[in-house]
Amino acid sequence: MELILSVAIGVLTASGVYLLLRPRTYQVIIGLSLLSYAVNLFIFGMGRLRVNAPPVLEPGGGGDLSRYTDPVPQALVLTAIVIGFAMTALFLVVLLASRGFTGTDHVDGREQRHD
Repeated sequence: MELILSVAIGVLTASGVYLLLRPRTYQVIIGLSLLSYAVNLFIFGMGRLRVNAPPVLEPGGGGDLSRYTDPVPQALVLTAIVIGFAMTALFLVVLLASRGFTGTDHVDGREQRHD
């Protein structure tokens, strides 16, 4: 399972970087979203998932910490998902405003000519 997660993170990161380098703003927005998904998977994977393990310590039951799951990465990923949706919505509004002002959806505002 670790190999599948690593490959998924690598593919999302590579696709995100590729799309970030594209000239159109919509592709840049999708690239940023893919990169944020890759980071979310990475943080979530670092949380050491365990099946049927309590996420917090029981009162008076210290002891072996390997039986417990760390809840901080899960909370970070949940917060990052909400922030990612808000960021994508903001970027889409900026994209529409930029397209209205310039008449093109290129990042630099100019179409490339192929003479």
